[in-house]
Amino acid sequence: MTQLHSQSKEPQQQADYSNALPVIFRILDKWQCSIAEQMTLLGIDSRTTLNKYRQHPQNIRLSRDLLERMSYLLNIHKCLRIMFTHEDSIYGWVRKPNNHPFFAGRSALNVMLQGRVADLYQVASRLHAWRGGGA
Repeated sequence: MTQLHSQSKEPQQQADYSNALPVIFRILDKWQCSIAEQMTLLGIDSRTTLNKYRQHPQNIRLSRDLLERMSYLLNIHKCLRIMFTHEDSIYGWVRKPNNHPFFAGRSALNVMLQGRVADLYQVASRLHAWRGGGA
């Protein structure tokens, strides 16, 4: 039986995802998210921390929770870019009321602002399916 993981004593280097933070903030800005909305979407509970992430992303050690949230936000953005060609649709869709039974008249942003990672997942997975990526 082969081992999947090396037993090397060298420390594993963690990938640097801080370069994704400016991209996330550009998306949130284009979604016209307030500071409070940005904090909720990213799971951050202090304006000071949010400002530090915005101003010095290269100095941040990202938690697993934040990495997961960022991943879903990037996937949502990617799906919207695939589904729509007009900038207003790409960036405006998240705020528009949606009649799909899951959304029940709420916007995707209203769903995501419930604050749980699962809410981001729900929106991302629906968009992924709608763009033809499967369930």
